[in-house]
Amino acid sequence: MDVRAYNRKAWDREVAGGNPWTIPVSHEEIEAARRGEWQIVLTPSVPVPRDWFPALDGCRVLCLASGGGQQGPILAAAGAQVTVLDNSPRQLQRDRDVAAREGLPIETIDGDMRDLHMFPDDSFDLIIHPVSNLFVPDIQPVWEESFRVLHPGGSLLSGFNNPVRYMFDLELEEKERILQVKYALPYSDMESLDKNARQKLLDAGEPLEFSHTLDAQIGGQLQAGFVLTGFFEDIYPDMEEDLLSQYTPSFIATRAVKPG
Repeated sequence: MDVRAYNRKAWDREVAGGNPWTIPVSHEEIEAARRGEWQIVLTPSVPVPRDWFPALDGCRVLCLASGGGQQGPILAAAGAQVTVLDNSPRQLQRDRDVAAREGLPIETIDGDMRDLHMFPDDSFDLIIHPVSNLFVPDIQPVWEESFRVLHPGGSLLSGFNNPVRYMFDLELEEKERILQVKYALPYSDMESLDKNARQKLLDAGEPLEFSHTLDAQIGGQLQAGFVLTGFFEDIYPDMEEDLLSQYTPSFIATRAVKPG
């Protein structure tokens, strides 16, 4: 199966269905960003620390797999030169909609987060990569390409799932509010689910997901040449909805710098 093509259509459906990560920022948020009052998230709820960012005026920013009209427009309103790359045309349209509404110069590119061939080396000063690499089966190319296109001294700010999220029986959690270990890690919708469960997911058109080990997430950034300079964990804000969040943080954000 062509996972990228399938998830492209699946995320277009998520936009139509009103997924929270597809809802654009408001005019009021853009106006506040223009005044220097802004924040963005890489994970569900914790704002990225302001000291993780360089001065944004003129900063060349790549929002990587970050469509939806959220992070990109805020950073553009704060003065950055923003390019948004995403696999979903409808997610990119969200950014174009906000750009048109607010008069923001945002470039949008339809592409794969693992393949940044359209950008020369040292193209960006900052990469914003919110929780999204769970939708590709291999993530080392994401780190390698990010390292290549960053200017020396530039930063990659990433959010991702702790793989512990994928150990449990999701159906049992939803129906009976019980956390029961079911899957070995690393998890894959294509390989971990039995045939019937996988077909049910495909029939519903839900995005395919893949857990990645912490070795692949954190070790992979180090292997690509980055130096990690920031780290925090996060949970879903609605712990009643997300049972695991009552027991442990299951999202991670990192700041990785390309030595220069």
